Amino acid sequence: MKADLTRRDFFKRAAQGTAAGLALSAAKPVVAASDKVRVGVIGPGHQGRGDTKNFAKQPDVEVVAVCDVYEPNLPLAVEAAGGHAQTYKDFRQILDRKDIDAVLIGTPDHWHSLMTVEACKAGKDVYVEKPLSHDVHEGMVVVEAARKYNRVVQLGTQQRSGIHFQKAVEIVQSGALGKISFVRTWTYGNSFPDGIGHPADSAPPAGLDWDAWLGPAPMVPFNVNRWIGQSPHGWSTFRYFWDYAGGMMTDWGVHLIDIVQWGMQVEGPKVISSLGGKYYDQDNSQTPDTLEVAYEYENPSFVLVYEHRWNNANSTYGKGYGIQFHGTDGTLFVDRDGFELFPETRKRDGKTVGVAPAMKMFSMNDHGLDHVRNFIDCVKSRQKPNSDIAIGHRSTSACLLGNVSYRSQQRLVWDVANQRLISGGPDAEQYLSREYREPWKLSA
Repeated sequence: MKADLTRRDFFKRAAQGTAAGLALSAAKPVVAASDKVRVGVIGPGHQGRGDTKNFAKQPDVEVVAVCDVYEPNLPLAVEAAGGHAQTYKDFRQILDRKDIDAVLIGTPDHWHSLMTVEACKAGKDVYVEKPLSHDVHEGMVVVEAARKYNRVVQLGTQQRSGIHFQKAVEIVQSGALGKISFVRTWTYGNSFPDGIGHPADSAPPAGLDWDAWLGPAPMVPFNVNRWIGQSPHGWSTFRYFWDYAGGMMTDWGVHLIDIVQWGMQVEGPKVISSLGGKYYDQDNSQTPDTLEVAYEYENPSFVLVYEHRWNNANSTYGKGYGIQFHGTDGTLFVDRDGFELFPETRKRDGKTVGVAPAMKMFSMNDHGLDHVRNFIDCVKSRQKPNSDIAIGHRSTSACLLGNVSYRSQQRLVWDVANQRLISGGPDAEQYLSREYREPWKLSA
């Protein structure tokens, strides 16, 4: 069912401060600064177990519970948690425990919003993997719930805790690149021609509760690709089906666009236009193997291009993944390995000189580990974390709108302040929300 939340209510309550570092004004500490934070894990699959290990490494954290609808994941999760966690099959059992302070949500994407909202209602702080939501409306409800129940909610966009990403953003915001009118982001790979294959529907594997895995998504026969089959890139294949996720646009695109919007100090695009399709992969996936999305922003005015393709892993930039801020005085490239600033050159007194200073910086810290540390610190201090949920919603929404444009074949004009479509029509509106399968309901 669609949640009962007006845009006016959303902005009234979300506008109580969204910048990282501001205190949650009405919140009270869940635990004293000297106490251990007790954490429950929901969805300890591949990514979830990696996050669980990062939580378990914190000296003031105790992972006390793990939950998964796929039973073989549970002993692996207990091991990642340090060997002493209680196991559950229903996430609501973790939320019912009064001794748990915070939850980690590492489930497939279509569960992120519902579980986060329910955790906030239960008085838990939340570390939730990206993307925040399956659709724009869901993200609005999550921000509403986080503010209503005064919860610390961190999105797993761990690049925000990367020292060299923070420095790169400082450079962009300093004006060292001059006027930035164009930013390019990309992620490339090669799965041509078989993609993720075309397996037949079958019975679920032993130990999997398929109905519980689907949750609010439509009931369909089990297919290994709709579950956690492995793509040629090593990622779970559920990401390539619209019922559960948004393809590479919402998988890697959130990481890319999050840094761009942070650096350019904008909340969202005004115009979105997408082109692409399934041009190469001969498989049962639904999301495009080739996609290019053009975004136009205001205040400041610039164009952002996001692109992915899966027929060629090489790029003219020498990188399969990255972000380039193109300014009048220099271009800055950044990815997870580091950043480099390439100065523009001009003639001065008969000599060719660089305008911006050349700079280079390699990655200096473990982004994922430090992102978890930032969350735990904020659970104790009640400050907003590096990837506060309102920020995560904006980064996720930009990607979702790219998919809305692609699926509706419409050029969208978006009212950033009020989170609504100005143009795009019913063809686009239908993709801004979804109906939940009974008995699941989303409401703050």
